[in-house]
Amino acid sequence: MNIIEDIKTVFAKDPAARGLIEVLFCYPGLHAVWLHRAAHGLWKLGLYLPARMLSQVSRVMTGIEIHPGVTIGRRFFIDHGMGVVIGETTEIGDDVLMYQGVVLGGTSLEKKKRHPTIGSGAVIGAGAILLGAIKIGQRSRIGAGSVVLKDVPPDTTVFGVPARSGHGGATAASQLDHNKVEDFCGEEIKLLWKEIAGLKKAAEEHK
Repeated sequence: MNIIEDIKTVFAKDPAARGLIEVLFCYPGLHAVWLHRAAHGLWKLGLYLPARMLSQVSRVMTGIEIHPGVTIGRRFFIDHGMGVVIGETTEIGDDVLMYQGVVLGGTSLEKKKRHPTIGSGAVIGAGAILLGAIKIGQRSRIGAGSVVLKDVPPDTTVFGVPARSGHGGATAASQLDHNKVEDFCGEEIKLLWKEIAGLKKAAEEHK
């Protein structure tokens, strides 16, 4: 458990972090990850009830619900975090950035892999919902409020309900630039208005 690395990650990914004491006491995403590591250790030892009980304590303390069966890589950071729910068979890679209200949920009652796999370097925007045993590619960005039901290739931005693909992913330098998302829907609407204008013109010419 690299506590120093976790603290450095907070400073690297949150410009609001001003000092060590503030980070240690005022970052529920950090507390949730630390408590999850302890719960996950119990889970791997087969101590399922104590693991679940510890995860419930973490949920009450932080507002973040992480099942003790979840596998999490290094430098995972949950910013703000309230309302985050991460299901049992989720796998999260290194350097993943996640915001409040994210749900990584399952879509099956069978005891199998049923939650998302998040590739290293991915960014998941606030309120995004990812369902099923889908794969989110490395350095991909999930726009805020999106609903993702299918695999997302590496270095891709997706957004909308259901999510649609845009261009480009997130580099280490651009993880926080999650507002810079191509306006796919806006472009589609412009094309539709252009086609409507053309149809109106054609109809008027044939009067």
